[in-house]
Order: sequence, then structure tokens, then C-alpha cells
Amino acid sequence: MFARYRQRHPGSSLVSLVFFDCCREVVLFLLVLFYRLKRIGVGHVPSSGAVLMVANHQSFLDPPAVAVGIRHRQTDFLARGGLFSFKPFGWLIKQLHAMPIKQGAGDAGAMKATIAKMNAGKMMVVFPEGSRTPDGEMHPFQRGIAVLLKRTDCQIVPVGIAGAFDAWPRHKKLPRLFTKRIVVCYGEPIDAKALMEAGTDQALDTLFEQVQGLVAQAQSHR
Repeated sequence: MFARYRQRHPGSSLVSLVFFDCCREVVLFLLVLFYRLKRIGVGHVPSSGAVLMVANHQSFLDPPAVAVGIRHRQTDFLARGGLFSFKPFGWLIKQLHAMPIKQGAGDAGAMKATIAKMNAGKMMVVFPEGSRTPDGEMHPFQRGIAVLLKRTDCQIVPVGIAGAFDAWPRHKKLPRLFTKRIVVCYGEPIDAKALMEAGTDQALDTLFEQVQGLVAQAQSHR
């Protein structure tokens, strides 16, 4: 039983696993309370092995909204090093599998850390647009995601998020509460190697279209 439970996050102690699950349930409760969070297609997320979830980026609410909907796996994140400067908060997010990226390391630092996570058989969320959308629309994926896919043997799960921009747009310092529903749609997994066989440009176009379609699906359920 414990061996199967440990597969949720390879390499973590039971205490760490339980702590993450408890925090996830609290955040899930809050997202359902304030935003009526709805999750579609969670069963598409593989139960083991390296998984890279590729999502559009609407707000700071995106990482928790994507992660809390998945109970059979635990998710890793990349976070700016500055977030760890306040020790109590830094300790908390470290326990929740956040890895600091040194300011100035840029895409290279994030890429190296993500590849290490994938090689360890873990699951991560990435946002290929690079930053939160300024207008609520999806923007082109940065080509760095293609380099990542070439160097990892993983399953890609495209994810579409709708409603997070309304809840916490980029120009607002604090989130709005009790806005329209946030919906997260998880697509069917895609093998990274198979995706890249068509070439970088086609792979990026395919991935963008997959996420865009899931965003539209999520929007229709709001």
C-alpha cells in the first residue's frame, strides 16, 4: 500500500506526501468555495512516470488550480528564488515541491531543473507562454518548450484553463472573490518523442492547438 502511495511523488517521505495531500485538500476547498472550481478529464493524467503538463497562463491561480484537481499524483513547480526569502513561506512552498530558480538564471535555469524532475519520474506544470496573459487571450508558446521535449522522455498532458484571468488578472494586486467559475480541462496524454518527430514548428503548433482547444472547452463549461 505504501509503495503505491509513494508513486504519487517518487523520492518523498510519507510525512511529505501526507502534508502535500492535506494542503491540497485545503486549497481545493478554497478554490471550490470562491470560484466553484470544475475539473474535466482528470483521468487523462497518467498515474506514474514522467509527466509534463503544458497549460495556458492566465493568473497566479493557475498552478494551484491545475494541481489540486489531481489526487492520484503530486505535482512539482518552479518558483522564483525571491519567494523563498521569507523563511516561513519558503519552507511551506518547498514542502509543496516547489523548486527555487535563481533570479538571472532565466530559461536555462528553469530548463535544467525541469529536466532533472522529468528524469526522476515526476510530474510538473509548465506555462510555455512564459508569463501571465495581459489580456486574457493565449499568446504564442516560447520555443524553449521544444528543447525540453527533445531532452526528456515523458508524457505531455495539455491543459486548458478558463476563468482564472477574470479572478486575478495581471493588473490586479489581489484576486477577486466569487467571480464566475474557474474550469480546468486535462487533455489526453501525448508522447513527447512522437510529437517531436514532425519537427519543432509542427510540434509547437500541435501543442498550441491542443491547449487552445481545451481552453475553449473549459470556457464552454463556465
